[in-house]
Amino acid sequence: MNMENLTKEKIKNGLETFNSRMDGKLLTHLNACVHCGLCAESCVYYQADPQLKYIPATKVDLVSSIYRRYNTFTGKFAPALVGARNLNQKTVEEMVDLLFGACTMCGRCVSHCSIGVDISYIVRKGREMLANMGYVPETLQSTVNSAIETGNNMAIPTEEFVETLNWLEEDLQFEVNDDNSRIPMNEMGKDILYTLNPREPKFFPLSISAMAKVFYAAKESWTLSTKMYDVTNYAYYSGNLGEAAIIARRLYDEIENLDAKTCVLAECGHGSRAFRWEGPNYIKKVYPFEVLTSVELLAKYIREGRIKVDPEIIQDTVTLHDPCNLVRSGGIWKEQRYILEKTVKNFVEMTPCKLDNLCCGGGGGQLAMSEYNERRIKIGKLKAEQIRNTGAGIVATPCHNCVDQLIQLNVIFKLGVQIKTLAEIVADALILE
Repeated sequence: MNMENLTKEKIKNGLETFNSRMDGKLLTHLNACVHCGLCAESCVYYQADPQLKYIPATKVDLVSSIYRRYNTFTGKFAPALVGARNLNQKTVEEMVDLLFGACTMCGRCVSHCSIGVDISYIVRKGREMLANMGYVPETLQSTVNSAIETGNNMAIPTEEFVETLNWLEEDLQFEVNDDNSRIPMNEMGKDILYTLNPREPKFFPLSISAMAKVFYAAKESWTLSTKMYDVTNYAYYSGNLGEAAIIARRLYDEIENLDAKTCVLAECGHGSRAFRWEGPNYIKKVYPFEVLTSVELLAKYIREGRIKVDPEIIQDTVTLHDPCNLVRSGGIWKEQRYILEKTVKNFVEMTPCKLDNLCCGGGGGQLAMSEYNERRIKIGKLKAEQIRNTGAGIVATPCHNCVDQLIQLNVIFKLGVQIKTLAEIVADALILE
């Protein structure tokens, strides 16, 4: 990333984040931090490497110092008095390093803040500023570019995707002993349009098979789109609101085109947040259809008796990793516990868990930014120790970014566990009539 071409035009574009899109929430939280330091121990980066720069309040102050410099009287005429900083090359480099490279936007610091400063929101606005200036890390931006240019973040050709679904359908028919079982594609008027994380057809096809098996058992009316199936939206991480809107709008349009009643989001924490909760803001439209996470749908199937499960089938001890965007930001934490209580014999919690669970280190776009791999693994060691302390043989998590991170931690720290999605757990416990 070339910082030397920091032009006046780029600086102007960055400052527009404050000028044209200023909102009461941002202004309130920028000025609210009292620098008490209680957020420090909540942050996995600070826990793993207790340096002052990793304290969440430091990141807040970095963004607010720029606001003070250009948007307050004292900052304009006596910047040193209020710690105001110029938006120059040094500041931009520090922002990229801390806001992209040392924050997963997990929100745990928000939960521990004594006055409720939304630190992750401020980090997102800081990333938005950098995106407006063209300073998104290249590795993260390339993932966004793939989604914009090809329709999915892994640039999987349609032909390859269809071939994968066809052979998965053949396997499904063999497994359930029914030649009429299907993985439907592009069918109109179904009750559910199901989405996928592109890592599933590329690397984890069994998670597609698992959900297809569940849909078969539930006798569900569903379909996949071969045009727009990507549940992810890495522009949520990059801070480029225009690109985030393009991706969200494409999924919205495909749900409308196929006349589906409900969009079910695959197991992806940020994907669920970006489309379900942030999406209407991106595209400035209220959804005329229902949006559910697959976690909620699986719990509903079990609760309503649409599928039958046997907890005796999975004998291994199972623990649960809570994805930050799904749990802390989305409030979905009871459903996955209900699912595991019904599908496994021995379920144990991590400590801490639920709303206070530690981030695994895979969020915030960290998995896409290879330049920060060393930090990502370092903070992941905290999660590895959490897992080890449970004594579990299986780690379930309803998020594919978390799955990827946990698989790497499993190998690096020799945990000797299996990493599974909730759909895979439910599919393993299914009793087919």
